[in-house]
Amino acid sequence: MSGHPNGSPFEASGDVSAPVSRRSRRAFRRRSLRDDAVNLPNMLTMLRVVVIPVVLWLLYRGSPFDCFLASLVYTGAAITDFLDGYLARKRGLVSVLGKFLDPLADKLIVMATLVWLVTMGRVPAWLVVILIGRELTVTALRGIASSEGIVIAAGQEGKSKTALQMVGIICLILGYPYHIDFGIVDFGMVDLVRVGRALVYLSLVFSVVSAVQYGRLFVDAVEAKERRRSGPAS
Repeated sequence: MSGHPNGSPFEASGDVSAPVSRRSRRAFRRRSLRDDAVNLPNMLTMLRVVVIPVVLWLLYRGSPFDCFLASLVYTGAAITDFLDGYLARKRGLVSVLGKFLDPLADKLIVMATLVWLVTMGRVPAWLVVILIGRELTVTALRGIASSEGIVIAAGQEGKSKTALQMVGIICLILGYPYHIDFGIVDFGMVDLVRVGRALVYLSLVFSVVSAVQYGRLFVDAVEAKERRRSGPAS
């Protein structure tokens, strides 16, 4: 009836439709990645990477006005960190590309700025080495956990670390004494480098504590998963 030995009118076209289907899937993936790249949350995330040379160039110039401009650029980048996540969730634009770019952009701008501040003598090198080591360790743990299907949420200590670090780095970028008067309270001339160092030192405490907690959560999650695997067998 169909004119085909096995009675299927689609069999003869099988060799043609499969490559077409594969090409369609590849084109769809390309379109999806392109759409992800140009949506607003991911564009804000990529903007944080783009402004890194701007912040470093202004710090290289080093005048009080240049440092003030650098602090404004850095603050704007920090604001986009909160804004892109909010927009992605509100508009349903959470994507794999965004999940990759967002933490990468955060770490790049923070670490690049801190390393540059070391060359300016505003923060000690040993402190930056520990902070970078902590970020690499936690990122590795998260990557391994993700490959095992385990999600490790950020704790309060990690969030406190991020907030203290952000404000501390902004103070270090400003880098000069300023007269600070809030109207009700007049602090007089304040050396923002000392304030920034104090905040980054404090963030280091939260960094180490949160890293230890990440390690414990990772070990507990892996052990729990292994128990679930071996439970039915035993």
